Amino acid sequence: MDTAPPEPATPSDAARPRSGFDRFFEISARGSTLGREMRGGLATFFTMAYIVVLNPLIIGGAVDGAGERLAIPALAAATALVAGVMTLLMGVVGRFPLALAAGLGVNALVAYEIAPQMTWADAMGLVFIEGVIIAILVLTGLRTAVFRSVPTQMKTAIGVGIGLFLTIIGLVDAGFVRRVPDKANTTVPVGLGIGGKLVSWPMLVFVIGLLVTLVLVVRKVRGAILIGILTSTVLAIVVEAIANVGPSVVNGQPNPKGWALNVPELPKQVVDVPDLSLLGNFNVLDSWSQAGWLVVLMFVFTLLITDFFDTMGTMVAVGQEGNMLDERGTPPRAKEILLVDSIAAAAGGAASTSSNTSYIESAAGVAEGARTGAANLVTGGLFLLAMFLAPLVVIVPFEAASTALVVVGFLMMTSVRTIDWTDYEIAIPAFLTIVLMPFTYSISNGIGAGLITYVVVKLAKGKAREVHPLLYGVAALFVVYFLRGPVEAVLL
Repeated sequence: MDTAPPEPATPSDAARPRSGFDRFFEISARGSTLGREMRGGLATFFTMAYIVVLNPLIIGGAVDGAGERLAIPALAAATALVAGVMTLLMGVVGRFPLALAAGLGVNALVAYEIAPQMTWADAMGLVFIEGVIIAILVLTGLRTAVFRSVPTQMKTAIGVGIGLFLTIIGLVDAGFVRRVPDKANTTVPVGLGIGGKLVSWPMLVFVIGLLVTLVLVVRKVRGAILIGILTSTVLAIVVEAIANVGPSVVNGQPNPKGWALNVPELPKQVVDVPDLSLLGNFNVLDSWSQAGWLVVLMFVFTLLITDFFDTMGTMVAVGQEGNMLDERGTPPRAKEILLVDSIAAAAGGAASTSSNTSYIESAAGVAEGARTGAANLVTGGLFLLAMFLAPLVVIVPFEAASTALVVVGFLMMTSVRTIDWTDYEIAIPAFLTIVLMPFTYSISNGIGAGLITYVVVKLAKGKAREVHPLLYGVAALFVVYFLRGPVEAVLL
């Protein structure tokens, strides 16, 4: 018998599919293995699983125009379900290691700007409409045209502004930053803690949790944000058990030193049948009569802007991480990837979880070796499993989860370095885009002010031809948006 060692595999041998599963996902063809795909899928899940905790707290912490809140356990179950199904769909259709879940930034827009002007069903109906429109843009090729009309550095500014917006939401939700009472003899609108001091146990939990998370991020620990939330939650449970802090409102009376939303107490059960009552709870028509057609159009447009620009950037960034882009900087099956992302946006509205989008945390899975949609089977499967752990979500207080908002804000802020601050023609519009989002508590205000300023500056410099024709239409829509009070007075 020949006992000589086998010949080393040639490149063609290594790329030859070993099974139908391998051939479908092109695992060998992309230089990967099933083991790498599994590790990559696990890494992606653990770096973005915090969204199952965070999205319900963002959406559940807001009230709609009728003063109603959505149930946090139901939001948690729906968040996990949509993330799981859409991540699996991306794996099978897009065959790209890109996981999806409820988008940070977009969910804040839905919770704090759109829902207060209508009902939750109406607000989620607008998210559904936005997803359908994006799908149409993908199928017709218009999505790329609109994407190209906005300068790259303005797209960066939008992401940075959303990061700062998330940061201030996190600081306010944690009670670290609070409004100064109107009766106070000062012109300062906000201040540190209570009377300029950090004097409550929940604030201490937030500070410790934030420092722990930042240290983990600096040390590049995978899952740093999730670990930070879990660590802060455990600390909060211990603090509540010892100090009996209680909620922020007791018998209708404010308790400034209490927990902002959830009191961190262990639930009676950990595993439960998921509450899927929010599925299908959306309405695509009533919002037009309640908020006005102009406001609704601008909300849908703003959702479009904040949603698909992030996806385009994320898709390219993940492809670069795994060296999966072609000579034109395009990943394989780009149209399918964008189509699934569009379907995910509509699915998020249909399930009341806000628009679902691609996550940059997928790069963590690519760093672990993932190169195909096979990794999504692992990530998506774990999200579906998380549905049955929804009761755990109600023990996470804002003070623990808000640490993630601040850290994500920092991560989004890092892109500011790519803006040319010496070129005032782009720097001034970018600056207004960034600062007006947190300072006016509005994503749409920042985008609108930035794009209008960009067009005006270019016209003033005699560079009208440098502005894409579509951008003139976008700027005009935002002018109408900012003047909607007088316009509605005339039209209505």
